[in-house]
Amino acid sequence: MAGQLATSASYASVIHTSQNALNQKVAKVVCMTHSHSHGPLELSQQRLRKIRIFLTAVVAPLALATVLGMLLLWPSSGNSVVGSIDPYASGTSTASARVIGFDLDKCAPVGGIPEAPVPQAGENNRAFELGNLCAEILDGKSAGLVVLLQIPPEKFPIISEGDTLTVLRTETGDSGGVIHAYWDIQRTSPLWILLTLYLVMVVVVARLRGLAAIAGLTASILVLVYFVMPALMVGKPALLVTLCGVSAMLFASVYFAHGISIRTTTALLGTFGGMALTVVMALWQVQSVHLSGAASEEGRLIFGYLPEVSLQALLVCGIVIAALGALNDVTITQASTVWELHAANPQMSQMQIFAHAMRVGRDHIASTVYTLAFAYSGTALPALLLAMMIDRPLYEIAVTEEIAEEIVRTLIASIGLIISIPLTTLIAAVLVKVTQTRQDTAERNTPHSHGGLNEAPSEAGKILGA
Repeated sequence: MAGQLATSASYASVIHTSQNALNQKVAKVVCMTHSHSHGPLELSQQRLRKIRIFLTAVVAPLALATVLGMLLLWPSSGNSVVGSIDPYASGTSTASARVIGFDLDKCAPVGGIPEAPVPQAGENNRAFELGNLCAEILDGKSAGLVVLLQIPPEKFPIISEGDTLTVLRTETGDSGGVIHAYWDIQRTSPLWILLTLYLVMVVVVARLRGLAAIAGLTASILVLVYFVMPALMVGKPALLVTLCGVSAMLFASVYFAHGISIRTTTALLGTFGGMALTVVMALWQVQSVHLSGAASEEGRLIFGYLPEVSLQALLVCGIVIAALGALNDVTITQASTVWELHAANPQMSQMQIFAHAMRVGRDHIASTVYTLAFAYSGTALPALLLAMMIDRPLYEIAVTEEIAEEIVRTLIASIGLIISIPLTTLIAAVLVKVTQTRQDTAERNTPHSHGGLNEAPSEAGKILGA
């Protein structure tokens, strides 16, 4: 019993000693908490203002140059070639038609309007093989007429009974005859459904941020449709048009989607750095690899309709615009990574933050590089299939213009992405530490901080644009 009492007394002594030590530490923390130290807060606000002024001094000239460039290069309506080609011949109009079946006996003309010759009943068993079907005209002068339509063989397998088609109605002249020909499949309703689903998903999941991103995307599309493409079509300097257009699209997409803050400005500057390298690399490679820009059928048509447009400059413009989305994605991610690392451990140095963020950046580089390769390979898949049919070595296939153009496009976008990640990470690591200036420590030392030892992080993250 005496031993137990001694042991209990010993435990009590230890507990008492530990309690005293804990009380001393708590008292010390309380004293520190209630000290009046407002100087660091004022210093932080001053430094934040200096950083904002510095970033404004860097970004404002870029924005001003973009606006002035767009005003100087804006295509006038007098020499615009947009909408200058009539899609239909004289005497031709469009109408809607519903597929009613593949039985050619139903294709006898109705309503007394002469129609093209109809195959005999004995040929019905060849209707599918020949790509023929019956359709009822839904509107226009031939409304109610059931006609025979011959569908291109590559389009015929995707058409089913009940589908709505667009047909061309052509009057044959003095004879009074009318010919109806297949033009396209109407797909407006499915596309509207898909667009609506996309918008709803973005707003529901991302909320106001998603709505702002849609606004930025809309602004970027308007820049592309109303400035970049019309300016290129009238022969404005393609490189200057590309630089101004891409810059405007970048400002709209970044600031609309993510707001104006130090963090988003960091991502913007990193993207501009990557874009500058992408432009230089694209100009160099298009010239050195001797890419004409006429590898596709569309390029050759542009050369025929718009001979004043440089196809090489058009190719450079396409490479830069295609790289913009991937660059913007990785720079925003890297800037956010740096800010989150700093919020998790404000004591990390700039080099530590940079090293940790680059671990994420390296993974992002690896994933995005093969993502770009897959995306471009998917786009060029028909050309790849045709190239593989030719009996020639793989390296000879790779240097043909059609394939070399896609290789150059992929590699240049990847190089711009690779350089933009460390550049953005470095800028963010510098700014996040400079703008901290012991803000959290100062707030814990103010007499207004009564949240205890587990006080939530300060508002510095919000000030920095988190």
